[in-house]
Amino acid sequence: MAVENIQKCLDIDLIEARKISKASLRNLVWTFIEVLRFPKLKKHVGNHVRIVGLENLTSYINRNERQGRGAIIATCHSDNWELMGGAFAQNNISLVGVAKRQKSQSADKFINEYRTLMGMHITYKNDVREMYKMLENGHFIGLIMDQDIGRHDGIVVKFFNRATNYVTGAASMSRFKKVPIFPAFMHRNSDGTHTLEVYPPIWSEHTKDKRSDIQKMTQQLATLIEEHVRRYPEEWFWLHDRWKSMRLEFTSEEIEDLNAKLEII
Repeated sequence: MAVENIQKCLDIDLIEARKISKASLRNLVWTFIEVLRFPKLKKHVGNHVRIVGLENLTSYINRNERQGRGAIIATCHSDNWELMGGAFAQNNISLVGVAKRQKSQSADKFINEYRTLMGMHITYKNDVREMYKMLENGHFIGLIMDQDIGRHDGIVVKFFNRATNYVTGAASMSRFKKVPIFPAFMHRNSDGTHTLEVYPPIWSEHTKDKRSDIQKMTQQLATLIEEHVRRYPEEWFWLHDRWKSMRLEFTSEEIEDLNAKLEII
């Protein structure tokens, strides 16, 4: 599945796709090992993660200190995304990680204990009220944007020149609470350390057409994620069945119509 996704998205031959797939798997293994080392890493995260663009967050915090308004950080499953919480916490950025509840209670307890160990507050993705409350109290809500979602919970945008069902949480929350989104992505350096790049804030439009506003913002985020993945394809989580809902929940006629609307070749 990973090789097939890589070939379709990057338009490369089978040999090169297999190389990227193996590199992606190695990155996933290193990510797991680093997570296991969180108890030792937590005091020295700054030695392992360099943040570029931190001033984008700090200047926003300084401007909104009296109002106490938070914002949204949108990212994807690239490099070691789990290190973000610790890197931000070391710089006094209060990040709320939005997690999916694991089927195994032991696995769920393990990963969330390690996340909180690094300085994150964890909430589950169905607890929208808590997210809004934390947002109003000045926290940053961390949302991972690149996983597939059911048809009725997502919106279709153009991603790697394919109609792709995308999660709308960041765009919806930004529009409703009138707060910006800070795209942020991890990259593994050749020496094993990481660079966390924080982009300048982007804002959702707030017109009478709510769906259009959400689609435009979601498309903007999807494009930024695609650009990052194209730069570092070996670090993205290609093993995820990213187009499952498009395959199972949309008819060929619907996809053809969406392709035309999204100007997909």
